[in-house]
Amino acid sequence: MGDRDAYSTLHVLPTAPDDVIHAVFRALARRFHPDGRQPDAARMAELNQAYALIRSPELRRIYDARQRLQPVGPGTAPPPRPPGMPPPRAEGGAFARAAARNGRVEVSAELDFGRYMGWRLADLARHDPTYLRWLARHSSGLRFRREIERLLDNVDVDRRDRATA
Repeated sequence: MGDRDAYSTLHVLPTAPDDVIHAVFRALARRFHPDGRQPDAARMAELNQAYALIRSPELRRIYDARQRLQPVGPGTAPPPRPPGMPPPRAEGGAFARAAARNGRVEVSAELDFGRYMGWRLADLARHDPTYLRWLARHSSGLRFRREIERLLDNVDVDRRDRATA
């Protein structure tokens, strides 16, 4: 796509409804597809790449958030925090205190997919443990299974302690 953004590649405004974006993509794809009226493989590849970035409301929100990022000096800015993600706590919570008691620093994996993309598993255990239970059983969560089980054990212990207090 080069320097062009997805919206300009598809010739739509960033405020266009999802059904308009879909319709425009289909019309342009019919035109530039190798079997279309004006075959152009490079243009079709650009269209596919642009549409893949904004084809759903969730992907569109992520794309728009990344487009709003402004460089802050040398290097690149960090990715935006997903909507609803709690801010990082400097003092840490129960997990950080337990890690300090055990003499180790807690490092948690970060999800790179789905509705909680960008969340750390430790934060997610406090926010939505039900999702983590599901993820531990799902094929996409296999690589996180050990950490999820450890985190959920800690969450369940904390809940029992609060219930008896």
